[in-house]
Amino acid sequence: MIHPTAIVSKKAKIADDVVIGPYTVIEDNVEIDSGCEIGPFCRIVGNTNIGKNTRIFSHTVIGSPPQDLKYKGEKTRVEIGDNNIIREFVTINPGTAQSGVTKIGSNNLIMAYAHIAHDCEIGNGVIIANAGTLAGHVKIEDKVIIGGLTGIHQFVRVGKLAIIGGCSKVVQDVPPFSTVDGHPVSIKGLNSIGLQRAGFSPDVINSLKKAFKILFFSNHPLHKG
Repeated sequence: MIHPTAIVSKKAKIADDVVIGPYTVIEDNVEIDSGCEIGPFCRIVGNTNIGKNTRIFSHTVIGSPPQDLKYKGEKTRVEIGDNNIIREFVTINPGTAQSGVTKIGSNNLIMAYAHIAHDCEIGNGVIIANAGTLAGHVKIEDKVIIGGLTGIHQFVRVGKLAIIGGCSKVVQDVPPFSTVDGHPVSIKGLNSIGLQRAGFSPDVINSLKKAFKILFFSNHPLHKG
């Protein structure tokens, strides 16, 4: 169902069962798969592809030009997978000429006021809390949790099952399975609870704890860890 006040391009490819709320604008070259719900006052533009069963809440903007002075109008895109929840006032920019695409996987929760900049790549099962900000070319691996008001610097990579505390400043890569916090962040320990929830055995978790202790909490240089 498309609300009569919504403006939807005839060139957009919208599945028959997609719900589009009042005053939302959907421009040419947008593709939205079945089961999606788009709230009121959203704007979805550019070469944007949204997978199945994704819910997008009010005032979200997806596909507007990258906030990068090097961008010269190249045809780049946004790719979003299935079963995502994208809350109010989120902004997602497409790629630049360098990679050409901003990718978001499936089963992610992106909370209100979050920003995902050009050329970012987000895996599956990721949670980005309110006002989390990803600069360009950031890579977030599967099942990462990013606390609210956290800023992540360009080209940073966050490893699988890491958790970043709220209001953190992330300027370097974050190791998989780690808990980090601070301004700038430092490693606080292993994300044991996240590993348990992901089905890791106690033996594996204990082995990782020992490895973390040697690598990050001993007096040895990292290359001797």
